[in-house]
Amino acid sequence: MPGEDAVTKKSAVRNLLRLWPYVRPVQGRLVTAAVVAIVASCLSLVFPLVLKWMVDGPVAAGDPGGVWLGALYLLLLGILEAVLFGFRRWLVARPLAGVEARMREDLYGRLQRLPIAFHDRWASGQLLSRGTTDLMLLRMFLAFPLTFLVVNGVTILAGFVLLLAQDWSLGLLLLTPVIPLVVLCSLFETKYSLVARRAQDQVGDLTTVVEESVLGIRIVKGFGRHRSQALAFGALAERLRGTELVKARLLAGIWALITIIPELAIGAALVLGTVQVADGQLSAGTLVAFLSTALALRWPVESIGFLLAMSQEAATATERYFEVMDAPEETPGPGTAVPGALDGVRFENVTFRYPDAPPDAPPVLDRVDLHIRPGETLALVGATGSGKTTLTALVPRLHEATGGRILLDGEDIALMERERLRGLVAVAFEEPTLFSASVGTNVLMGGTASGTDSGEASDTGEAGEPDLWRALAVAQADGFVTALPEGTDTQVGEQGLSLSGGQRQRLALARAVVGRPRFLVLDDPLSALDVHTEALVEAALREVLRDTTALVVAHRPSTVLLADRVALLSEGRVAAVGTHHELLRSNAEYAWLMSGEGAETR
Repeated sequence: MPGEDAVTKKSAVRNLLRLWPYVRPVQGRLVTAAVVAIVASCLSLVFPLVLKWMVDGPVAAGDPGGVWLGALYLLLLGILEAVLFGFRRWLVARPLAGVEARMREDLYGRLQRLPIAFHDRWASGQLLSRGTTDLMLLRMFLAFPLTFLVVNGVTILAGFVLLLAQDWSLGLLLLTPVIPLVVLCSLFETKYSLVARRAQDQVGDLTTVVEESVLGIRIVKGFGRHRSQALAFGALAERLRGTELVKARLLAGIWALITIIPELAIGAALVLGTVQVADGQLSAGTLVAFLSTALALRWPVESIGFLLAMSQEAATATERYFEVMDAPEETPGPGTAVPGALDGVRFENVTFRYPDAPPDAPPVLDRVDLHIRPGETLALVGATGSGKTTLTALVPRLHEATGGRILLDGEDIALMERERLRGLVAVAFEEPTLFSASVGTNVLMGGTASGTDSGEASDTGEAGEPDLWRALAVAQADGFVTALPEGTDTQVGEQGLSLSGGQRQRLALARAVVGRPRFLVLDDPLSALDVHTEALVEAALREVLRDTTALVVAHRPSTVLLADRVALLSEGRVAAVGTHHELLRSNAEYAWLMSGEGAETR
């Protein structure tokens, strides 16, 4: 996963410009909101002009009526300013919520299309923080700093024009802090960008720890590791606290300097202006207007520090967001292969090594040649680390073979569109994963070749209620599902942890067979079942296997007996192929693996 040191630093402006495709559809509302905000902000510069008229006019002439009229003007200006700022907020609220929603949807969609190798490298907390914290920062930037950097810039420019028009010497005096402030802001941006990136990465690390602790709460409690987990969390939280304090110190320092330097200039202008009034070179009303204008510009100037800080955090969030969006997706395949006659599954000289493996590391799979005949079930047996699970993951292209090819009925899977391939191949893994949805929804996820999750039968081949109950019966899950409070409509909870391991595994098996797939890949699907349930599932599964071509990873003799033939995988290579009884007689490694002694080592 990219970190602060590994990421090529880009300018904040260049990062933020990448948001343009999302902002473009709502640019009209944002521009309108900016214009409204500029008008509202510049109204504050009219107040000093009214004060000048009041001091040099009604106050100097002793006209109470004029004073009251000036007060009315100020009241109306204040109300109009408040209404305009409220209107600006209304203009941006809905479109920016839509921008955030579209970015979140795009991020989620991208995560679904990224290869398994990407998810193996990235911590889930880092991805989660990009879809939550980072997008919240971007919405806040578009709603406030983006607009007010422009608004405050225009207000400051207009204010200095008025100051120079009222008295050019005092105006020039107030312009003297501009150069040091520009230098300070540039230094601040450079330092703050590094710290902001570090903080946002640490938030991702902290999110990962929380997520792992929640999902693994049974392990934490079972081994009494709550103290060590708390210490690990505390260390990360303290690290993040330290980074946030560095951010706070930087922000406090720039804020103090941005406040003090202009204040010194205003104080000098006040002294000089008072001397000019005393000498008769300047009217009292002009001095009041000048100082009122200068004070009206305090907020636009002082806000530069935290607006830059928020902009830098948004630029970092944009960079983190597009780190995921720029990651290469799974190659879809050209989709030009022509289906051949029924030929089952062929592995031809298949080699695989993980993308991040050292160059001198041996491949996980090395020149694997296998042929699973149409309608045949092949059991895959081997010691831990022999490459069994990796080989099964190559069939639905969860990983891409780095050498050789895999054919389904004579068609190279590398030339097939992934959606079509995964409509032909169903999988069930040793570690079953269920989603926070109903039992029916979880099972029917495997019953739609088009990749949707509809639960109603149709003429497109999507699985429906009869298929659901047939699959539950095959997996011997219909009994416990019927006993659930709401049957197939019962919510299983996050990760399906409200069910036992055997129940989860049976639902995962039902999901694999519900769509009557042409090709079935099962990775030790019965490991969590008791002996009696396993026997019942195997009897029902034999009926399913008669109508499909299957590859089954097996560790126990009872599972091996489901297969027509067995392939022994050893150190990434096919060491032997034959029936269970043939290999027991002819291959010592296979006999050892099938013995109780071999089972104990796995």
